[in-house]
Amino acid sequence: MYWKPEWKLRLTQTPCHLSRANTVLLKDVYDRYQVSHVHRVAAHEGIPVEFLNITEVEKENGYGSASDSANDGFDDKYASKAVFRYFMIYNYRYYWSKTKNTFLPLWGLDPSTSCAQLVENYTGYSDEEQKNRLKVFGDNTVEVEVPSPLKILVDEVLNPFYVFQLLSTIFWFVDEYTPYAVWIAIISTGSLLVSLYETRKQRKVLHDMALSSNTAEVTVIRNTGEREVVWASMLVPGDVIVMPIRGCHMCCDAVLTAGNCIVNESVLTGESTPVTKNPITAHHEDDEPYNPDVHRRFTVFAGSEVIQTRYYENMDVTAIVVRTGFSTLKGELLNSILFPKPMDFKFYQDAFKFVLAMAVIAMFGMVYGIYAQIIDGQQVEEVILRAIDIITIAVPPSLPAAMTVGTIYAQSRLKKEGIFCISPPRINVSGKLKLFCFDKTGTLTEEGLDFWGVVPVLESHFQNVVTAADMLPRGLLLSAMATCHSLTEVEGQIVGEPLDVQMFCATKWILEEPGQDTVDYDTLVPTVVRPPDSPTAAQLAADSELLLFQVPHEVGIVRQFPFSSNLQLMSVITRTLGSSHMDLFTKGAPERVIALCVDKSVPDNFLDVLEQYTVRGFRVIALAHKKLKKLPWHQAQRIKRNQLEFELTFLGLLVMQNTLKPATAPVISELKKANIRLVMVTGDNMQTAISVARDCGMVAPDDYVIIATATGPEGDKAASVYWEYAVTPAVELSSESESGTSPGQDPEKLPNSYQYLLVEENIAPNYHIVIGGKSWTIIRDNFPDLLPKIMIKSTIFSRMSPEQKVQVVEELQDVGYIVGMCGDGANDCGALKAAHTGIALSETEASVASPFTSKIPNITCVPNLIREGRCALVTSFGIFKYMALYSFIQFTSVLILYAYNTNFSTMMFLYIDLVITTIVAVFMGYTKSFHKLVAKRPSGSLVGIPTLFSVISQIFVQAATQLGVYLFLLVQPGIIVEPVPKGEENYVTWITTAVFTVSNFQYIFLAALFSKGPPFRKPFYTNYLLLLSLLLLSGYSLVMLLWPPLLIQSFMELYPMPDSYMPFRMMLLGFVVGNCLVSLAIEVVIVDSKLLKKLIRMCKKKKRPKNRYKAIEQELNADSNWPPVGEVTYPTLTSESVNRHS
Repeated sequence: MYWKPEWKLRLTQTPCHLSRANTVLLKDVYDRYQVSHVHRVAAHEGIPVEFLNITEVEKENGYGSASDSANDGFDDKYASKAVFRYFMIYNYRYYWSKTKNTFLPLWGLDPSTSCAQLVENYTGYSDEEQKNRLKVFGDNTVEVEVPSPLKILVDEVLNPFYVFQLLSTIFWFVDEYTPYAVWIAIISTGSLLVSLYETRKQRKVLHDMALSSNTAEVTVIRNTGEREVVWASMLVPGDVIVMPIRGCHMCCDAVLTAGNCIVNESVLTGESTPVTKNPITAHHEDDEPYNPDVHRRFTVFAGSEVIQTRYYENMDVTAIVVRTGFSTLKGELLNSILFPKPMDFKFYQDAFKFVLAMAVIAMFGMVYGIYAQIIDGQQVEEVILRAIDIITIAVPPSLPAAMTVGTIYAQSRLKKEGIFCISPPRINVSGKLKLFCFDKTGTLTEEGLDFWGVVPVLESHFQNVVTAADMLPRGLLLSAMATCHSLTEVEGQIVGEPLDVQMFCATKWILEEPGQDTVDYDTLVPTVVRPPDSPTAAQLAADSELLLFQVPHEVGIVRQFPFSSNLQLMSVITRTLGSSHMDLFTKGAPERVIALCVDKSVPDNFLDVLEQYTVRGFRVIALAHKKLKKLPWHQAQRIKRNQLEFELTFLGLLVMQNTLKPATAPVISELKKANIRLVMVTGDNMQTAISVARDCGMVAPDDYVIIATATGPEGDKAASVYWEYAVTPAVELSSESESGTSPGQDPEKLPNSYQYLLVEENIAPNYHIVIGGKSWTIIRDNFPDLLPKIMIKSTIFSRMSPEQKVQVVEELQDVGYIVGMCGDGANDCGALKAAHTGIALSETEASVASPFTSKIPNITCVPNLIREGRCALVTSFGIFKYMALYSFIQFTSVLILYAYNTNFSTMMFLYIDLVITTIVAVFMGYTKSFHKLVAKRPSGSLVGIPTLFSVISQIFVQAATQLGVYLFLLVQPGIIVEPVPKGEENYVTWITTAVFTVSNFQYIFLAALFSKGPPFRKPFYTNYLLLLSLLLLSGYSLVMLLWPPLLIQSFMELYPMPDSYMPFRMMLLGFVVGNCLVSLAIEVVIVDSKLLKKLIRMCKKKKRPKNRYKAIEQELNADSNWPPVGEVTYPTLTSESVNRHS
């Protein structure tokens, strides 16, 4: 019942409709069952009416509307019938919706709440309203329970593995096999204590991480306008809170409604650069439903550190609570650790099947053992003990523990390389990776952007590139670079977006936060910038002579319109000191900025010049300006951005350089040689992504790049996909070419600036498809049959949002890939979690964003992880095969000995179980990973034909050897083999000694055979501990076989063979040598060679590959007409693509 809660529920409860249920049975997306109790809270306890889901008929009878408070308009006659029903699952709350007739998740504010309604409708709650809503939403706490040691021990002991171990240990004590029972008890206890320590340690870390959310005090604004300090645990969605001036640790998810905040979200995202949060009033789409993921720039998330707040005059920086408790982003991250996605890895599934098969075989052996014992007239107690003994031999209780050895060693080696793991089972999964996705910025390339140059525009013509921004004349372009950002100063350092920092620092201007120097403006403004050689207004006022010769040049940033991912723009309203008007400066994606500019200000060759830079991998930002006449200061604070961002004047292009990290190209080359498919998933420009892919080697110089551009359906017009080749740059750009021409000039005047690909009619297989974020959404929604083909051939996904990155990973998994993902953690959290193996590049030791965290900020961690994953997987395979053979060898020995009513002595069993097997199992995993990645991947299936052939053939060989020894013993003159008389315990017999001394060598040389070396692990002989152990064990076993001293004979209870039987002993040694040679031949000549694979292919005669992605790739390589470059693909009802020539 502990393992199957659904069985207990069905046995103790009666099924009923959800509306009347007291207990619910839940099944999650991973087919895991959970049972939860339904709680009830009566309406008279103050539950708000909207959560009681009163029907219209009930409202007419006195229940009131959803806008009424819990105590207004209630009729006691009906109120007594209204109940708020909810249950908890995975720390989330679900409440009964009468209108939907089901349970709905209670995340926070109504999802349909618009951005405008957030500001207009939420003005705070009274103390009573807050307490009533607290009964609905629960305390605003993210409590991670640190279980008591006793509870952890009980949970661990109830694990099926430990239950079997516990029962086996009890049996061994009863059977007087005390030394081994004590040893297993020590190992089990040690394992439990380690698990206890690690579990409590992790829970303690999570508990401490959540603790700050539960103990803080917060100032809330009531609906009367009064301010009150309450505990953070009392907050509910809809509360209006005041952000402290000196910052704080956020205890809830809240959307800013006034003022700005500088926050550090590194705990949540792994991104250490502080970001600026702006009020929701700056959002341009008032009617758009508020979504914390979409409106991240306006939302301060729980767990983030508020470094500084910025406000106007004496106004408070305020925010509205939108989510509390585990519904917050911090709560979701903690929940993902507390309830991780189950590992769907074939190796673990096959291991369970294999153990079940061993158990079935054990049952047959048990039946034989019972029969043999009954025939010999043994007592019932002895028959039962021997039957159980066979089960513990055939299914070794130490098997699961032994299989984790390789993972433990791999985790230790990874830690030394700066890679930390919070999910050890994923190390084995890493050994099967076939595809790896990379973010670009901060992962493949350097974190920040370097200023390369600016291309001014004068009279609608591009001018020469200026590589030193401070050399620009003082004018609109320089002012745009100095003001169009969201930077702030924290402890003397300018912080903000890396691009903004580089752009502003290139001007060498000075940024000043609000203070006495800004009193010359109409009112306080957030930030003032000025050239380094310009005195401030305060300095001029203090020096009258200076005032006569120099006019101050200061530009105040009156208002910011923050960057919008939908618009791909940001704008600022500024006023220059002494100017009679304000200015609007806009920067953003060139294609979006140009769409807002007047045509006459845009050079005719704009697209050509833009492509000239983007194709070389530069990040290009467009700058524009608009004079704002007759715009007073108070109106500037209220006007919407879409009322200003039009009819702009184009100023020029800002060109930023994003250089590759030194380690990127070598690692990409290594991964490609290992036949690991590489994919780039980035939010950057398409041409920039293509250039970076070529520079790092992800796309070879001679490979074709094909861009898939999709257009959505409009009216009667169907969606379409247009296929075209990307151009390839032929020369490096410089600020001025040798011929004296400028990159800002028309590309037609630049010799050899592009090399257009001349391709044959049929496309070769070495091509790469590139797709943008907008096209991705259209294809995913309208071309389901085309999507798998794109997933097989796409190498670059550009302009991808965080949600789209997750979709790309999931689609790759759907076609059969085992997917890895590496990112800097900023926008990649979802993708890192969705991937089979996610690596976050972070300076912290462990990140909640990913199963793996690398302290080394480059992608060298990827091949290191794959190497260790392959090593751990091969080690797990070897140990599993060894433990399986160990069980069957001993199983065979015991069945032979049962026929003569005897068995191994206690010391014999101890030598096999405790000395040989334990030492081998521990040291087999000590072999380090091979230094080189190869194209071949290790097998991931324990029930694959090669593995099964290896295990089954070795079982037969070892069993045949023991049977051969037994038969050889029977025909020896002078040796009488008779059953031990009933009731006697005699282990000192010919057959016991012969089988024992020969089987010892079987355990030893199989350990060497299953300790595979290259190409996934270093050679066997480099594992000095295992090598020395096997040599010592072989020497001792050889002494017992050929020249056993009396002391050893007595200690091990061996039969004393006279010296005259030396030829017999040598024959036994011959059996050992022959057994070893046959086993070696099976592993080397058959299993490890291509011969067996060829035979399997011939027998199967399979026409299609087993993996879906291989089958699709095979079809695409055979189709020389796909993709249809230069044509348009339309979706059809027949799921066939209809291509029309463009």
